[in-house]
Amino acid sequence: MNTDNTRTIVHMDLDSFFVSVERLFDSRLNGKPILIGGTGDRGVVASCSYEARIFGIHSAMPMRTARQLCPEALIIRGDTERYSQKSHEITEIIREEVPLFEKSSIDEFYIDYSGMDKFFGCFKMAHELRQKIINESGLPISLGLSENKTVSKVATGEAKPNNEKEIPLGTEKPFLAPLSVRKIPMIGEKTAQSLYEMGVKKIQTLQTMPAELLESAFGKNGRILWNKANGIDKSPVIPYSEAKSISTENTFSQDTIDVRMLEATLVAMTEQLASKLRKNRQLTCCVSIKIRYSDFDTHTMQQRIPYSSADHSLIPVVKELFRKLYNRRLLIRLIGVRFSALVHGQYQINLFEDTEESIRLYQALDKINIKYGNKTVCRAIGMSTGKRSFNPFNGLDN
Repeated sequence: MNTDNTRTIVHMDLDSFFVSVERLFDSRLNGKPILIGGTGDRGVVASCSYEARIFGIHSAMPMRTARQLCPEALIIRGDTERYSQKSHEITEIIREEVPLFEKSSIDEFYIDYSGMDKFFGCFKMAHELRQKIINESGLPISLGLSENKTVSKVATGEAKPNNEKEIPLGTEKPFLAPLSVRKIPMIGEKTAQSLYEMGVKKIQTLQTMPAELLESAFGKNGRILWNKANGIDKSPVIPYSEAKSISTENTFSQDTIDVRMLEATLVAMTEQLASKLRKNRQLTCCVSIKIRYSDFDTHTMQQRIPYSSADHSLIPVVKELFRKLYNRRLLIRLIGVRFSALVHGQYQINLFEDTEESIRLYQALDKINIKYGNKTVCRAIGMSTGKRSFNPFNGLDN
């Protein structure tokens, strides 16, 4: 048991994960600038190689801009199933070797070695685990080790590519001080711009500012920002568990054969579940629907699809399954939608054929619906079901 209350947290991040997986299957891509994402003019960059980054290219950049910056870059549409499989492979390696870990995304992990050994011993264990992942998966991975999640994540960024870095206990502040404020995980473009306008560019400046000043400028996030800048982060490593499915059902107050109303309800259900997937940073590759008739006879049908959390990809599948399954001669008592075989992954990584506009649309819709409630903004057909027309149980089957 850890008696002195110090912690040892490791952050591991697969380097240019999608690119590295593609290179694993095609060595001709090694050393070349690679862009993965939408292949059309209005697509976005889901991932890029280090060779492409030196041209100023980054994730979520419009593909047309990336192509202008680096005309010689090779563009690959990407294969989410392949990436998910490799992510699962690495997850299993980590699961076998460590007592407690958190999978924060498809290519990122936190490991809690607290109380297992002295700092050096834990770093040695982390090094050995990293080597095992490299040897068994063939993929490059970097790690950072410190006493908390924030510092370890920043250390990983400084270690990249394909390296490791330890920040000994008590050296967190001097390690962070010379770095750009953009290195702090919670700081995005808007917050960075606000800090720049305050004359703050380096973390050291944040460290010396009164916490109250940051609170007045950024609200409760100001205190969190000050803590992170000073190397303080008490957030725990959350034990990893994969939800296998998410679902919702509606039992009608009166049995019906109103196809338009049934499809409208299915659309509303699908929108709600897809929004929850994106909120939880998950993707599904298996869509199912359930129909229960007035005589309680129940039928289900499912279809596998490329990993997605996009309404416009999932709704047509749900509608098609309903049309195949529905016996039009019978009254319906209940309908349900279920997404299964879930994996962790940001919505953006799946949009290899989507546009920058569609990504921003989903981000805006989710932000509004999270703030003001489900169906504040939704498709017109979903409005016809009414805001409280069904009672989802959103079951998570572990």
